[in-house]
Amino acid sequence: MTIIEEIINGHMDKSLLKKLGLSDKEIAVYLKLLEYGALSVRSLAAIAGLNRGTVYDLLKNLQAGGLVSYFHESTKQKFVAEDPEKIQPLLAAKEADLREVKKGLVDLIPELKSLQDKEASRPTTKFYEGKNGIRLILEDVLKVTADVDVDKEYYIYSATKASDDLRAAYPDFTRDRVRKKIAVKAISLARGGRLHGLDERRWLGTHDESATYIIIYAGRCAFISRDHQGAPLGVIIENTAIYETQKIIFLRLWEMLGRTAAAEK
Repeated sequence: MTIIEEIINGHMDKSLLKKLGLSDKEIAVYLKLLEYGALSVRSLAAIAGLNRGTVYDLLKNLQAGGLVSYFHESTKQKFVAEDPEKIQPLLAAKEADLREVKKGLVDLIPELKSLQDKEASRPTTKFYEGKNGIRLILEDVLKVTADVDVDKEYYIYSATKASDDLRAAYPDFTRDRVRKKIAVKAISLARGGRLHGLDERRWLGTHDESATYIIIYAGRCAFISRDHQGAPLGVIIENTAIYETQKIIFLRLWEMLGRTAAAEK
């Protein structure tokens, strides 16, 4: 049994013809013409189970693809399927189209990348709630900072209330940070806190209470606080410009606190 016979008898998947751009109805009309030979539009419509207007439009499409032709017999116009070998030019045309698409992509991809770069400049904000949410933020701090090629370091404004929430969410955070060789500079709002390795701490010396803990790391800023019911929540803002600004402010304050501490000695 030939491939065409297999298609006609329903023993072969017709997806190859669809991949060449033929619709299900075009395939059905083409196969009926192969099976029955020359047919008028009326006869073909009856055999294919389609209305004549639809069949006529389908035949025009098949003619344009070189798969169908017609002739006049007496006063009737009859349509006939061309040799199945004529399918090959369809493939060649498809390949030519793909080559054109490929050439076009060479110019299109840089334009798409420029759009992506513009989108990347917009801040991306992600919100987190509860103990599990706070842990996800802390895991992100370690993962993203560890992936930095140089200066695996981040900066924090530490607040007592939020610090308790961080410890509850991720008890082994400091151990994992040291294991990954990540350094941290911390500015504490009030006195207190211990050093654990690869960390430095300076104190703002304020008596004002704050429940917000700020982490500045690898192109991102995380804010961890509590909602009106006292439940922990957090947000990560991913934006290089915001990160750089917060880093500049932090390091300037860090230097000032260092000079103040030295003067008090």
